[in-house]
Amino acid sequence: MNASCSGVVTESRVHELLSNRRSNATVAHALPHTKAACNFPKRPSRSTLFRSIVPHNRHALSHPLKGAYKKMPFSGLSAKGDKVDLVRTVDEQEGLEVEELSPVDITIPILKETKQKSSSEVKADGTLQAAYESLSNVSPEIAAIILVYFVQGVLGLSRLAVSFFLKDELHISPSMMTVLTGISTIPWLVKPLWGFLSDSVPLFGYRRRSYLFLCGLIGAAGWAGMATAVNEPKAAVACLTLAALGTAASDVVVDSIVVERARGEDQGKAGQLQSICWASAAVGGLASAYFSGSLVQNYGTRFVFGVTAALPLLTAGTALLVDEKRLPKAAADSAVSTLALAKEQGLNLWKAAKQRSIWVPTIFVFLWQATPSADSAMFYFTTNQLDFSAEFLGRVRLVTSLASLVGIGLYNFKLKDVPLKKMFFWTAVTGTALGLTQLALITGYNRELGIPDEYFAMGDSLILTVLGQLAFMPTLVLAAKICPDGLEATLFAGLMSVFNAGGVASGALGAGLTELLGVTAENFDNLALLVTICNLSSLLPLPFLFLLNDVATDSPSEEELATKSE
Repeated sequence: MNASCSGVVTESRVHELLSNRRSNATVAHALPHTKAACNFPKRPSRSTLFRSIVPHNRHALSHPLKGAYKKMPFSGLSAKGDKVDLVRTVDEQEGLEVEELSPVDITIPILKETKQKSSSEVKADGTLQAAYESLSNVSPEIAAIILVYFVQGVLGLSRLAVSFFLKDELHISPSMMTVLTGISTIPWLVKPLWGFLSDSVPLFGYRRRSYLFLCGLIGAAGWAGMATAVNEPKAAVACLTLAALGTAASDVVVDSIVVERARGEDQGKAGQLQSICWASAAVGGLASAYFSGSLVQNYGTRFVFGVTAALPLLTAGTALLVDEKRLPKAAADSAVSTLALAKEQGLNLWKAAKQRSIWVPTIFVFLWQATPSADSAMFYFTTNQLDFSAEFLGRVRLVTSLASLVGIGLYNFKLKDVPLKKMFFWTAVTGTALGLTQLALITGYNRELGIPDEYFAMGDSLILTVLGQLAFMPTLVLAAKICPDGLEATLFAGLMSVFNAGGVASGALGAGLTELLGVTAENFDNLALLVTICNLSSLLPLPFLFLLNDVATDSPSEEELATKSE
């Protein structure tokens, strides 16, 4: 769906919301969890617990008599001494014998008044205790992982700064802005490559730590260049691409670490780790949304780039906290095994790509994403013609970030069972109709209705973002649905690369139309025509919905692919 209509389907928006962020490895881990069932907790070991004979319940660990056999007598309040027999934990259902211990002198406090706690207070105490225990059990490595995800969310701080820098300081046209930002997303098109390098080519004896450290330095260098040295478009593209490389590669590496740590955990803990990671990225994105505009307005774009340059250094620092053993020199230098792995992976991908149930939907996903976009032209119009400030656009970003979460929730709770073809059809039709409301802002019709430009733009962006997220979610479902067992990681990453390539094609087509219609930084005479064409083009992929007829409910496994190719 075209970006001007959806608001979130370009690569930059995808990375902001989901961060297009899940790498091949994470998706391979996350997909099984979408069908996970709840597991009951394991029963505590009975051999190490001591309880009083009254009361005998599952919460005896927190009973006041816990540990009395070691710490007698108790001290403190005025009390009456007494003797209490302690017994070792027993399980009468299993027929175990009770082992009696020697009586001990203890002091039992006698309170004059005991206030009975309400159920809500008890529940609150339990929640706080559980939260405290969860935080106390967070290892330095898990804290580092959470910090990396948070940093990747906060990196959205520079998004508005880049647009204002290219427009106001480098004075490039709307069409050229689209081309330059499209080029800078190239590292996101080859994410499977970064995953393969991290898995197969150890750096200084490590597969994760060294790459994470290097990615942080690369990202910091790119943003530092934007803050200090960039004065012409080519240098800007080089630095932005370098920064994107650091973010995309570190995204893959940290996803791999999460998968490795979750692999040894039960399903509940693994899912909890995934949720924490996604939540930290979302919090980072929301935290940076508003300030992305106010900092530009108050301190300038280069200041924002300087602040952004410090963030990847946090990623580099977390590499020291990753618990990874150094590989033996023989394993680190095994080029033969690396080549063999690459060959095997390539053959498996080729077998999968030849299956009609895979390549046909992939073509549809590309067409769905490749319709032209007028985003850059609208940015120039709202800032140059309507005089929207950077601070206001930051507020719009905050609202749209929240709206995207609403869209995700709406899909998960209400629309996830709707057939994919139906979802694609109605999101395209509805998105095209609502996307044309931008014409009211361009022509000033909203002012005739008594609606100020700022309020109309805010409401329009909110609605289109929710709809855009609803249009985006089915593509993820489709991609996950056609991935065969055993190839989920690599093939899903490849499909997301195709998805990103469609976004780049969308920007390129939009840039061509913008140039053809003569829309510039000062001339918006044909902007209404440009927006109309881009929105109507969202309907072009609909005749190809029949391509989804062959999408099976259950995709072929890796073994089935091997059998079919023989």
